[in-house]
Amino acid sequence: MLRFRSFVRNPFSFLFAGSSKEQRIAAYVIREHDRGRRLSEILDDPYIRNRATERDVARLLERPEVIEALGRGTVSEAQDQLG
Repeated sequence: MLRFRSFVRNPFSFLFAGSSKEQRIAAYVIREHDRGRRLSEILDDPYIRNRATERDVARLLERPEVIEALGRGTVSEAQDQLG
């Protein structure tokens, strides 16, 4: 019932909500980058490789909070490397 009420309040919220898996991966990338690691190292971690496809990583690099935390230049370089 609660889910239905949420849908009625904002029927298009699903368009803007990322999955909890994507949110956890984004949080991991941001946290590790804040610790001083390079993005290429982070994306090569088993944690990321086991949980995200290349397409997932591409979507991750489009998330506003990831771009803001890592910087547009860093994200652009990683996107270029993905293809």
